[in-house]
Amino acid sequence: MQKTYLSITLKQKLFIFAGMITFLKNWTLPVAMLMGVLGYPLFGRLGFLTPYLIFAMLLLTFCKLSLSELKPRPLHFWLLLIQMVGALAAYLLLAPVNKILAQGLVICFICPTATSAAVITAKLGGSAASVSCYTLLINIGVAIAVPLFFPLIESKPDITFWQASLAILSRVFLLLICPIITAWIIQRYLLKAQRALAYYPDLAFYLWAFALTIISSQILSTLLHYDADMLTALLMAGSTLVLCCLQFFLGKTIGSVYNDRVSGGQALGQKNTILAIWMAQTYLNPLSAIGPGFYVLWQNVVNSWQLWKKRKKEETK
Repeated sequence: MQKTYLSITLKQKLFIFAGMITFLKNWTLPVAMLMGVLGYPLFGRLGFLTPYLIFAMLLLTFCKLSLSELKPRPLHFWLLLIQMVGALAAYLLLAPVNKILAQGLVICFICPTATSAAVITAKLGGSAASVSCYTLLINIGVAIAVPLFFPLIESKPDITFWQASLAILSRVFLLLICPIITAWIIQRYLLKAQRALAYYPDLAFYLWAFALTIISSQILSTLLHYDADMLTALLMAGSTLVLCCLQFFLGKTIGSVYNDRVSGGQALGQKNTILAIWMAQTYLNPLSAIGPGFYVLWQNVVNSWQLWKKRKKEETK
């Protein structure tokens, strides 16, 4: 009788444990953000790990790609046009009403695609190669456009065009170009290492989840030190939500024309918010950094919803 009781208890424990693992697997991104918020005094100190996590995550992704796939497509040029024109239009419309709000939305519009977008795109069944190529193009475009455009919004006489461009390009080189070069070397000369890296298909996704925990804690720290009025903060929260949904919608709509719906949505909607916050604090009114702070929340809510929707569709099939 005692053995039966113990056996049932053990089965119950295993069932509960399996349920927890399934829950964590299905809701990785919301759990990662919640951990970052609850443990921000601890995770906020791990910001130095973020570049290494992104490098490893992209290396794993690029090792699965044929680098010859990284070719510009017509879709990419439409997305570039939307980002540049949209950023200018957002500022002209909102600057007379609220300059900080206008700057916050501009930085969320013109901000380049997140380096993690390729990982989420692959998870959603899209083309990681297409998103990776656009990420490279938009980063170069931003390195040229931001030093030209932002001084017209907020004067920073101590920063020259070349200083601003090189600062952005150096970040692009370290976090995007270096993983591409390393992946090419591995594919060409270290085939066993490539097979070993490809053996863990979801590792890049979980590395991104850990990076998101750290990023969430840093975003919370930015919000806690926000010094502007609460009305601006509330307007920024609502406006960035609308902007996030709009960019995902436009990207998916244009992507559908080129049979690249998922990639189009992620390329335009998922932003490199860490770079956005840095650009806002460096080139604009530092208070505008709250814009990308809210945006990182909304884009990961959208990503979580998309992953849930895809999982439900697969379960139905």
